[in-house]
Amino acid sequence: MPVVVVESPAKAKTINKYLGSDYTVLASYGHVRDLPPKDGSVDTDNDFEMKWEVATDSKKHLKAIADALKEDNNLILATDPDREGEAISWHLEEALRKRKVIKKDTPVSRVVFNAITKTAVTEAMKNPRAVDMELVEAYLARRALDYLVGFNLSPVLWRKLPGAKSAGRVQSVCLRLIVEREMEIEAFKPREYWSVKTILKTPRGQEFETSLRVLGGKKLDKFDIDNAAAADLAVHAITSRALSVESVEAKPATRNPGQPQIWFWRTPNHEHRATPVRSGAHYIHADRWHRYGTRGRCRRPRCNHRTIWQRFRAQRGAHLQKQSQKCSRGARMYSPNRHDNFCG
Repeated sequence: MPVVVVESPAKAKTINKYLGSDYTVLASYGHVRDLPPKDGSVDTDNDFEMKWEVATDSKKHLKAIADALKEDNNLILATDPDREGEAISWHLEEALRKRKVIKKDTPVSRVVFNAITKTAVTEAMKNPRAVDMELVEAYLARRALDYLVGFNLSPVLWRKLPGAKSAGRVQSVCLRLIVEREMEIEAFKPREYWSVKTILKTPRGQEFETSLRVLGGKKLDKFDIDNAAAADLAVHAITSRALSVESVEAKPATRNPGQPQIWFWRTPNHEHRATPVRSGAHYIHADRWHRYGTRGRCRRPRCNHRTIWQRFRAQRGAHLQKQSQKCSRGARMYSPNRHDNFCG
């Protein structure tokens, strides 16, 4: 039976049901190797060579995969379809080769799927590929930078904030942004400026506010009225004469629906949806996460993507047609790059 490796045991259990008894599906439980937390793990003098070690908790998972490969010499890496997932597949292959579990004749393939459904999984198995080394190299660059920055920055953080966790590439950039902003604040020189506004009425008695933009035939900049005396002169110039409308310009305007609400917050037991909908939507979501997330059908709710699976779109459209709940202009889809975010 080919050995399929995924990241989580929940997904392994679900995917094993989809693939059947012809496959052995095991979990890597995330990353299996990492840089040891000591000086010299990234050798900057030797082309940034990186020294990896298998985590203590990962040794038993790696052994289980190695034992399964003794029964069937066929490895399928099915970790997540992102950079970290590609890196986990690469680490697994490298660690197993180091143990001499993978031999020259061992077929090793990589499959990816974006949905934990039987259709998506079986279709992915028909389209294997090799590990994407460009994604792996991107991961290696990120991990090396994280280590090199964090190894020097973390001790500073620990001295200044006892009990704080380690710092890395993200915290160092945030620190720099804070420092640069603080320097801008300290270098800021306040300048006085005045704005002149008035409340006018239409012939129908509707009030509206206007701002003084031109004075004495000159278009005003932000700091042109820079003291109270200049402001008083501007007010006197306005109030000493009758005001009239010279022209009215009408421009078409469009309003589009807001983006879908897909934010989440984390509690010790669940990830919940933060939604303005006036209903128990977050309770429904928590129930769905318990039912689907813990069973491996959902990797985790994401807050940075709005892609809807094409197959689901087709199924949804068929369902709406069957229920006679059709929109006259088609399905409602959100796109940040389109201006027709309505039914169409």
